[in-house]
Amino acid sequence: MGQYSFDVGSDNFQQVVIDGSRQAPVVVDFWAEWCGPCRALKPILEKLADEFQGRFILAKVNADQNQDLAARFGVRGIPSVKAVVDGQVVDEFSGAIPEAAVREFLARVIPSPAEELRRKAADLRDAGDTAAALQVLAEASRLDMANEAVRLDAAELLLDLDQAEEARRLLDSLSPAGKQEERAQRLLARLTFAASGQGEGDEQALRDRVAAAPDDMETRQKLANLLIAAGRHAEGMDALLEMIRRDRAWNEEAARKTLLAVFNLLGGGPLVSEYRRKLASALN
Repeated sequence: MGQYSFDVGSDNFQQVVIDGSRQAPVVVDFWAEWCGPCRALKPILEKLADEFQGRFILAKVNADQNQDLAARFGVRGIPSVKAVVDGQVVDEFSGAIPEAAVREFLARVIPSPAEELRRKAADLRDAGDTAAALQVLAEASRLDMANEAVRLDAAELLLDLDQAEEARRLLDSLSPAGKQEERAQRLLARLTFAASGQGEGDEQALRDRVAAAPDDMETRQKLANLLIAAGRHAEGMDALLEMIRRDRAWNEEAARKTLLAVFNLLGGGPLVSEYRRKLASALN
């Protein structure tokens, strides 16, 4: 048995497969002694586990001796191979396939060096070290310049640091298809509000102007932009709804369009659902 291959049963499945898959992908091979194709596939998997040196772990499960695990994972025929990442099956195949096909399977489930650096950067961000996270993402980008997810991660960090121009440069560098991705759209919306919130003036001064002239829609828009840029989304959306109630058509329905942009920024969730209902009510 190699350093990265383990015989697994009910007693250690949680530790090796479920818990272990949070550190590296785990390839689970359901096999049996009487199965000829299993005997052909197993040496290929063991060889590749040694070759990949821990980039994935091989868990070999005797399906006859662990029928509960086989049933749990929907095994209907063997060999049955399932890739587990973060406790979830992300890919699988059945039957004995040639080594080249196994390598293609592994390429789909094992993160590239750039993806591994993305994970490291995410851990650094969670720990509050955004500067180090940006350095790691820069290294990841050098390794894989076509990986647009790396650029999105960096753009999000730059927006957290109020470095809007650098974030814009990264977002502008995305492919046309990349710019249409949901996450890219949210970041672009966030960038727009970050820019619009700059130079809008003091919040209290804007509120005083609105109080003095309730129908001054331009000032109301500036106040809403400032609140949204500051992350006070509910307050900003309330300001936009009030604009819609007062003058829905102002500036080619700017308030409604801005509110839809906030929905894109937030990307869903209870707050968006709540304000979608409020918008529908305001428009009716």
